[in-house]
This record gives sequence, structure tokens and C-alpha cells, in this order.
Amino acid sequence: MEGSVSNVEVCNLAYTGQIDQLKQCIISDKSLACKTDQDHRTALHWACSAGHTEIVEFLLDFGVEVNLQDDAEWTPLHIAASAGREDIVRCLIGKGAQLNSVNQNGCTALHYASSKDRYEIALLLLENGADPNVTDKLESTPLHRAAAKGNYRLIQLLLQQSASTNIQDSQGNTALHLACDEERVEAAKLLVEHGASIYIENKEEKTPLQVAKGALGSILRRIVEG
Repeated sequence: MEGSVSNVEVCNLAYTGQIDQLKQCIISDKSLACKTDQDHRTALHWACSAGHTEIVEFLLDFGVEVNLQDDAEWTPLHIAASAGREDIVRCLIGKGAQLNSVNQNGCTALHYASSKDRYEIALLLLENGADPNVTDKLESTPLHRAAAKGNYRLIQLLLQQSASTNIQDSQGNTALHLACDEERVEAAKLLVEHGASIYIENKEEKTPLQVAKGALGSILRRIVEG
């Protein structure tokens, strides 16, 4: 088992994409399909992580529970969304994956799609009923995540799907505060055009305008004052 990711053989087969061996294992002992390893992950978690769609389909058709959580409460959907596995996300949704399931950090799959700029995956999640305004343990929304990274198309998508612009995280920051702090000029303009307030104060009593550096403040003020 040297160099393996898991202490369970069937999980390693899923991760390395060895579908024939995996099928043989599971057909000879059905309990292996749902066996969990040292991180409480199943073969399904590992196949999602490595992007082996065929194995994911086999396991789901075999009846493996789609919403099992590992020891950090990540579901297969969290893992697939974070790793950018669009086909697998589609497959999991088709099998009834819970879109708003949260892990230990309070994050949904949409939080990871938003911070990692996985546009097609975010679109799939939102079209199937993911909540754009869900907040994690730090009270940040997917829009906060996308704004901090300047993921322009994703911000657009979230706004089209009724993401609220003025939700404050645990530091009192709105998505606009984060965009201004990181000097994401285009992202900040887009947020203001969609109703993000330039006047909300965070816990340090700073507005997005006060956080904005250089010319960004005057650009945003112009948009608001028209």
C-alpha cells in the first residue's frame, strides 16, 4: 500500500481509476462499496476527487449513498465541485445529492465553486436549487468568495441568481469590501451597479469607499452618484 491515499484498498482503486479491479472487489464483497477509510471517506469520495466519472456512475448505480460525509463533513458533491469535476457534479445531482449540505466550515459546494472560479459547476448547482445566499461559519456567502478572488463571470452569475449584495460576514465586510480591499476594480464596479452599498461600515468602521485604494473610490462614487 506504499504511496496510497487510503488505508482501504477499494478507495485506492477508486482514486487511481482502476475500474475493473474495483468492480471485481465490490462484486465479490458488496460491503466494500460503502467501506470507509481513516478519513471516513468511501470509494465514491475518492473517485470524485480524482475525476473518474465511470467509477462514480458504477458506485451510484450500485446503490452507494450519495450524501455520505467524511470526517470533515465533506460530501462527494463538495469534493467534486472543489476539484472542478463538472461531469461528476452533474451525475451526483442526478442521483439526488443535497446541494446545500454544509461541511465543518459551514461551506456548501457553491462556496468552493465560487472561490475556485468553477463557472459551469456553479451554474449547474444554481440551476438545480443551490442557495446563493447561504453563509459559512465566517458568515461569508459564495458572493464574498467570488468577489475576494475577482471572479467576474461568477459574480455576474450569482447576481443573476438573486445573490444578495449587502450581506455582511463576521468581520462586517460585504462582498464589495472584499473586492475593494483586493483592488478587484471590475468586480467592484459590477457589484455597485447591482446595488452594493458603498456606505456600509465593517467592524473596523470602514466603508468599501474607505477600503478602496487609489482611483477605485472615485470610480465607485461616480457610478452611485451617476
